[in-house]
Amino acid sequence: MLNNITFEFPYILSLIFLFIFCSIYCKAKSPSYYIPHLNIFKKSNQKSSLVINILKYLIISLAIISLASPIKEKDTQLIKNDGINILLDLDASGSMNYNDLDKKDRTKNRFDVVKEIVKDFMQKRPADNIGLLIFGDSVMMASPLSFDKNAQKEIIDYLEIGMAGNNTALLDSIARSVNILKDKKAKSNVIIVLSDGADNISKIPLKVVIKLLKKYDIKAYTIGIGNSNKQVLNHISSSSNAKSYTAYSKEDLSAIYEDINKLEKSKIDQNKIILKEYLFFYPLFFAVLFLILFIYLKNKE
Repeated sequence: MLNNITFEFPYILSLIFLFIFCSIYCKAKSPSYYIPHLNIFKKSNQKSSLVINILKYLIISLAIISLASPIKEKDTQLIKNDGINILLDLDASGSMNYNDLDKKDRTKNRFDVVKEIVKDFMQKRPADNIGLLIFGDSVMMASPLSFDKNAQKEIIDYLEIGMAGNNTALLDSIARSVNILKDKKAKSNVIIVLSDGADNISKIPLKVVIKLLKKYDIKAYTIGIGNSNKQVLNHISSSSNAKSYTAYSKEDLSAIYEDINKLEKSKIDQNKIILKEYLFFYPLFFAVLFLILFIYLKNKE
C-alpha cells in the first residue's frame, strides 16, 4: 500500500527534528516553589500529561508531514517521443456532401469518409504533435497542435460540412497553417491538405503561399478528391518538396494516408507526465482531530 509514496517537499520533514531538539533543549525557565505533598498532584496528573505530550508530538509531526505533501505516483506517461508537427487541413465546403467515395456505403458523404480515415491516421501517430483545421468560406481552427488524440477524435466527430462556409478557401488554409507552424521548433513541420474542389474565395495568392512554404521550410502534402484542381495541388506539393495524391475512392484515400504515415520522424522535446494522487489531507485530518482532543484535555486539567 505504501509503494510509490514520496514527498513533493521532503526537506520540510527536517522540521520534525528541529521540533524534537527544541522540545528538549529550548524549554522556558520558570521560578520554582516548594509545596508540601506536591507528589500527590503529580501522580494524579501523570497519565493525562503523558497523553497530552503524545498528542502534542503527533499534531506537530502530522502537520509537518502534511506540509511536505505526500503523493503516490500512479502512472507515468511519455507524451511525445520522436514525432513531427503535422497540421491536417480538411475541406468542409458544400461539395464534400457528395456520396461517391465509399462505394459500399452510399449513405456516407465525402466528409464522413475523410473523418473516419483521418481519425485512423491520427491514432497511428501517437508521437506526433497534430493540429486540425477546416476550411470553407474561411479557415477555422478545430484543434491546436496536441498529443491528445482521443480528444481530437471527439472533436472530429462534431465537425460538419458547411461549418466554415460552402466555398473553398484552400490557399488561405495553407497560409494559416504556415503561420501556425513557422515558429515551431522541430526538424519537420508538415501540412496535409485535402480538398475536392478548386479554390474560389481565398484572398492570399498562390505565389505568396509557395513563398511562405519555402521560406519556413514546411512541406505541404496535398490530396485531391477526383480530378478537380490537380494542377494547383501538384504545384503546391512539388514546390515544398512533398508529394501530391489523388483519391477516387475510400480505399484510395486510406492508402494515401498510409503512405504519408511513412514520413520520416524527427526528434522533438520529450514530455513526461506523472499522474499523482495527493495524500496530504490524511495526515492533516488526523492532526486537526488530535488538536481538538489536545485542547479538550488541556482545558480539563
